[in-house]
Amino acid sequence: MNTEASLSDEERATLEVTLLTALELCRLGLGTLVDIRQTFEIEMKGAIPGTMHIPLFEVKRMLGHALSEDEQDILDAGKPKDMDVMSFFTMINQLHHGRDHLLLCICNSGRRSLAAASLLRQMGYGKALSVAGGFQAWKKLQQPAAAAPGTLPAQG
Repeated sequence: MNTEASLSDEERATLEVTLLTALELCRLGLGTLVDIRQTFEIEMKGAIPGTMHIPLFEVKRMLGHALSEDEQDILDAGKPKDMDVMSFFTMINQLHHGRDHLLLCICNSGRRSLAAASLLRQMGYGKALSVAGGFQAWKKLQQPAAAAPGTLPAQG
């Protein structure tokens, strides 16, 4: 599997969209933001309204990928999860029209979301993409953050 560190510029270009593009796709109902940050990151920095929250380490664990010691420590420190691959598929499919729906992965800076998009593509979600710049780009655009995931603010 390619990690964010080993992606070529060409691979990165096929996996990334700008935040403005991601927001427009969501506004049009063509995509869903998937926040892959850890719970503590959301608690410290704020949630992105309208996102589905699935930490990257959970996705890796569900797929049977080895976690680094640091990743396992972070995962163990979080709230216990009962999610397995089938419940993950069920949750996504309840929100979308199928595996052709755009899953727009967002993390803090855009690096982990590249890995998440790649993993989701391995799971059959061929239109999974990474939001370049992540939550940092969200804050630069002065987008609102909430205490917990909710609804995307109306675009006017």
